[in-house]
Amino acid sequence: MALHVNKRGIRVLGIAESFKQGDKKSVLAGVVMRSDLVIDGLAFGEVTVGGVDATEGILHVFESLQRADINIMMLNGCVISWFNIIDIKQVYEQTGVPLICVTYEESEGLEEHIARHFEADERDSRIEAYKRLGNRVPVRLHDKYDVLIRFLGMEKDEAAAVLIKFATYGNGRVPEPLKVAKIAARAAFSRLAV
Repeated sequence: MALHVNKRGIRVLGIAESFKQGDKKSVLAGVVMRSDLVIDGLAFGEVTVGGVDATEGILHVFESLQRADINIMMLNGCVISWFNIIDIKQVYEQTGVPLICVTYEESEGLEEHIARHFEADERDSRIEAYKRLGNRVPVRLHDKYDVLIRFLGMEKDEAAAVLIKFATYGNGRVPEPLKVAKIAARAAFSRLAV
């Protein structure tokens, strides 16, 4: 099924997190935003810092909205809450919603960092989960900002068009659904003091 990225009412669910080092839980916030930048949905969840429940947390946020009109899911990273790795394939298969995972910095990968912080069995399973994410590909936004993405359920040019459509204000690099989700997660985190 082709995405209609130019449709005025296309809805993106942006999900971001907030936590502080040393905390046990991280707050997830999901913001549903239309392409005219109107927010028309908000949901929260939590995941364990350093845990293995990121996929379930993302699915909980999506399911708690009880919406059939979300066209695309946008994640602020695939590895959240201190090496809690999202299985983006499982998220895509369970929701049926095309997905874009956005990061902003080049890196050599996380295998070495994971190996330093976890014991053998846990280390190996996390490294495998990380490798299953696949490689990130670069996308240029507005001729000056580069982001790195993983995507499912769409072509690279469709993912780029969605990011360009939603990366409009201020920095121009962070898509608005992710920017607002991050603000909401921080606010909820400070309020809940998890």
